[in-house]
Amino acid sequence: MSYSTKLLDKAVEQFASLPGIGKKTAMKFVLSILKRSTDEVNAFINSINELKNIKECKVCHNIADEDLCEICKNRRRDDSMICVVENIRDLMAIEATAQFKGLYHVLGGVISPMDGVGPSELNIGDLIERTQKGEIKEVIFALSATIEGDTTAYYIYKKIKSNDGLIISTIAKGIAVGNDLEYTDALTLGRSISNRISFTE
Repeated sequence: MSYSTKLLDKAVEQFASLPGIGKKTAMKFVLSILKRSTDEVNAFINSINELKNIKECKVCHNIADEDLCEICKNRRRDDSMICVVENIRDLMAIEATAQFKGLYHVLGGVISPMDGVGPSELNIGDLIERTQKGEIKEVIFALSATIEGDTTAYYIYKKIKSNDGLIISTIAKGIAVGNDLEYTDALTLGRSISNRISFTE
């Protein structure tokens, strides 16, 4: 015997379609929403709808409300350093450590021939352009400790190593090999940023 309704089942199905959300957790979310006032539910729905207005920063490819993200607009950041990350989740993980005060560049993935992802599918071209303007003194690779992450770092390194005076470094390998950056604890990640080492062939 079912104690559910078609409307509730439909809502549960939508929540369960999100990554990492099972049917039980989805049901908890839906039942919680049922207890909220109409105004609270409308505010929740509006916040979801407004997500479609989020833009991509035209400089670093972070998420943004306007053409530039809050990090790129912040004049207190050190604009001579760029930390190269795979995705926005990695950027957020590094920001949570409060150890890095420079700017970022989000690649949008890593080079992976097996998955059909080459350099042209990533935000590598404009990263190279940013380093050629002469304002960047250091590029820090903060990519996952995987074969794909290392391949991507090496590819970019070969493209930018000839830039005069440019320091190219990588986060210290306190990160376990094969681990995604976003799942690394803040203390380890923060120390890896602070203790970065020179990137070499």
